[in-house]
Amino acid sequence: MDKIGTVFLVGAGPGDPDLLTVRAARLIAGARLIVHDGLVDRAVLDLARPDAELVSVAKRRARHTLPQDAINALLVREALAGRDVVRLKGGDPLVFGRGGEEAEACRIAGVPVEVVPGISAANGAAAAAQIPLTHRDAASVVSFVAGQCKGLAEQDWAGLAGKGRTLVIYMGVKTAPQISEKLMADGLAPDMPLAVIENACRPQMRVLRAPLAGLADLVAREKVRSPSLIVIGEVAAREDAALARLAAEAAA
Repeated sequence: MDKIGTVFLVGAGPGDPDLLTVRAARLIAGARLIVHDGLVDRAVLDLARPDAELVSVAKRRARHTLPQDAINALLVREALAGRDVVRLKGGDPLVFGRGGEEAEACRIAGVPVEVVPGISAANGAAAAAQIPLTHRDAASVVSFVAGQCKGLAEQDWAGLAGKGRTLVIYMGVKTAPQISEKLMADGLAPDMPLAVIENACRPQMRVLRAPLAGLADLVAREKVRSPSLIVIGEVAAREDAALARLAAEAAA
């Protein structure tokens, strides 16, 4: 019986190769075939062996190198040909990474698959910006949503943001005006603090802050680009609140 390769769905984390898991780094270093997303940082790909075949299946808004079905077919085809495949994804494979779809395609075809978790974009960005996603004085609930998807206006986000809650929005740069309008229409206060974290865990990272009502203007004025995350909630203003408290105590 011909050997069947294994597909490794590997999380590349938010960008910095130092944030890879040990398992991920070992798989990348030893792989002969790496199928990678466009958001995987070049510094991570540089860990691959010199003779490794690197196949980009980059996705950008309205522009895909390969549609998802074709990516699934590529992984299955190479594994059935006897090759191990490292499928490298930004962040974590199972958090807005379509890793579930790829794992299902492999299992249906009889291809062994292993998922190697990575630091998610939300966790990496929050840590780099020193924004606590939870805080006993500000938030005990965290929700992750995709801001770039069909039927955004019809989605029910009620209760995902507000007092005691943190909302993290992936892929929300292009739809920032619709996001702020949607949340305010659902009752969220226009002055709710938020932070936009661009290029998290990379040297060019920016952390931009505004009230919810100013989100669209902030994105346009600062020319925010992907990859970026939007963190909405009282946690986004914890640093400002702490500094204000210290200043008040010093003046007293």
